[in-house]
Amino acid sequence: MTNYPASHSGSPLHTLSVLVENRPGVLARVSGLFARRAFNINSLSVSPTERPDISRITVTAAVDEVPLDQIIKQLNKLLHVLKIVDLDEATTVERELVLIKVAANQTNRSDVLEIVRLFRVRVVDVNPESLTIEATGASGKIDALLSLLDNYGIIELVRSGAVAMTRGPKALSEKVVGSEITGR
Repeated sequence: MTNYPASHSGSPLHTLSVLVENRPGVLARVSGLFARRAFNINSLSVSPTERPDISRITVTAAVDEVPLDQIIKQLNKLLHVLKIVDLDEATTVERELVLIKVAANQTNRSDVLEIVRLFRVRVVDVNPESLTIEATGASGKIDALLSLLDNYGIIELVRSGAVAMTRGPKALSEKVVGSEITGR
């Protein structure tokens, strides 16, 4: 059986939410900092925010506390980085999207469809030899789904990586001054 969750060296998995100015090259500088420190990024997602001048980079990485503090300090020094938060699992909503192409023929199709029903996910493509399934949810749900579908033969898989935000009415960008004004 394949181990689909990203393996790591026993270090805790952290999710960082990094607000940056929406400019070319910022992602390369942020990911390059992890590479220079020899930390593997488990997932990376970049997207626009409610403000057109700001993008959000969501990074998950297995890092111990001391090196994480150093990474956050170095990220804060990067040009066009506005705010960094190490998200707490208890106060965060985190989701992933995954597309899974699984072998499903006449013999096992009903079993695969039962798993689809139990997990409340969707079939987005049907072929005589396969089904393509779309699922969104917390990484634990995605891992459990993949574990069950692995028994039928996963042909192809693409996983978006985590996107996350804190619970409650406040936006992470609330205290960020207009990025053009910060002088960073």
